[in-house]
Amino acid sequence: MSQLWNGLLDLLASTMAFFYGLAPNFGVAIIMLTLAISLLLFPLTLKQTRSMRAMSEIQPQVKALQAEHKDDREKLYAELQALYKERGVNPAAGCLPMILQMPIWFALFRLLREPAKYVVSSTELGEALAAGNTGFLTMDLIIAPSEAFAVGLVDAIPYIILIILVMATGYYQQYQTTRRQTGQQTQQAAQMQTVMKVFPVVFGVISWTLPAGLVLYFAVSQMFRIGQQAAIISIDGHHEAPAAVEAAAPEVPQEPLERQSQKRKRKRKRK
Repeated sequence: MSQLWNGLLDLLASTMAFFYGLAPNFGVAIIMLTLAISLLLFPLTLKQTRSMRAMSEIQPQVKALQAEHKDDREKLYAELQALYKERGVNPAAGCLPMILQMPIWFALFRLLREPAKYVVSSTELGEALAAGNTGFLTMDLIIAPSEAFAVGLVDAIPYIILIILVMATGYYQQYQTTRRQTGQQTQQAAQMQTVMKVFPVVFGVISWTLPAGLVLYFAVSQMFRIGQQAAIISIDGHHEAPAAVEAAAPEVPQEPLERQSQKRKRKRKRK
């Protein structure tokens, strides 16, 4: 396990050094690293977004099953699992990208706390770290917002804005995928949505004591995911529209062939 951990740290440090060589700015290197990781996780983001939207669409069916099998939890569980499988829904899909990124968060935290320990000193990034060039938009990305606040409120303002951005993008992410659930939520879905709304606040509180570079990673990652989700929802909605129009079109009842034949005979007699 320690070898995997050290390998992840070395990979992260060398990747950041590579991006710093392309754009010699510590903050820009973190942003480029964030975008690269977000692109690698895109298949999971795609699955997460579609699964959460499908989950919102089947809430009326879930509610009906809960009412039908309210006295038989085993039967209810079996029916719900069958419904999830039929509609391609995974209730845990919303947390999967976050879980997979947690090792990266811890590794980046360690890297930002002791950058000289993991970054090769002969690289451009190593030389920048030795010279203390870790600034970005008036922030020092290797210190925490709480440390900047200890110096003075004015110095902490950019860090506070960054934390607010993390919380705002977190809330908007939830809104993006749950806004269609209004009026058709089950109690379980409402509770899950409430729990998900707490995450941005938790992220904001935790970010206060984390290196600003990691907070920047959170903010950029969430903004990029918002764009991904918007594109996925737009594309899926475009494909669903023709089917929805077709489903909404009233069916024109067809008369029996015998009655149609009789009408044609009466018309010929009148002529």
